[in-house]
Amino acid sequence: MELGGAGPAAGPGAALGRGGLEALQHTVGSVLASYGWYMLLAVVAVYLLVQKVSRSLAARPSGRSGAAEAAEEPDVVVRRQEALAAARLRMQEELNAQAERYKEKQRQLEEERRRQKIAMWESMQEGKSYKGNLKLNQQEVESGASASAVPKSKPNKKPLRGGGYNPLSGEGGGTCSWRPGRRGPSAGG
Repeated sequence: MELGGAGPAAGPGAALGRGGLEALQHTVGSVLASYGWYMLLAVVAVYLLVQKVSRSLAARPSGRSGAAEAAEEPDVVVRRQEALAAARLRMQEELNAQAERYKEKQRQLEEERRRQKIAMWESMQEGKSYKGNLKLNQQEVESGASASAVPKSKPNKKPLRGGGYNPLSGEGGGTCSWRPGRRGPSAGG
């Protein structure tokens, strides 16, 4: 045995390995030169697809673990359902109370209208003017209804422009006035 390692059996295998390596390198180089950008684009697309799928799987709760938790804690589910039922019942009671208040308010308004009509009919039978009484009654009703509301103060109304200004008249708009040109052919010659 030789310690140098370059015997007659090692020579042909090493030469074949170098030639095969050069052929492989040449083949890979030509494939990369021809299709390199397409391969790079495909690798990036596969990477992004794998990332998106892994995120969606991580974000989605597993059906088996949720079922196991529900099987382990049925009393929690029952308490949650009872709380929902109680909340719905409270909301329904509030809605019923609001509807009852609204009906009562409507009854009172209808009764007040009926009284006004009766008063108007009686004043007509006596030969009195009923319109004045009607206005007074309406003001009493409005003042009674808006007693809790803050009265609105009306500001002094002043016109936005002078009384003589009319933009459609063509007068009084200032020194410049536009008039359309003459119709017909141009006076050229």
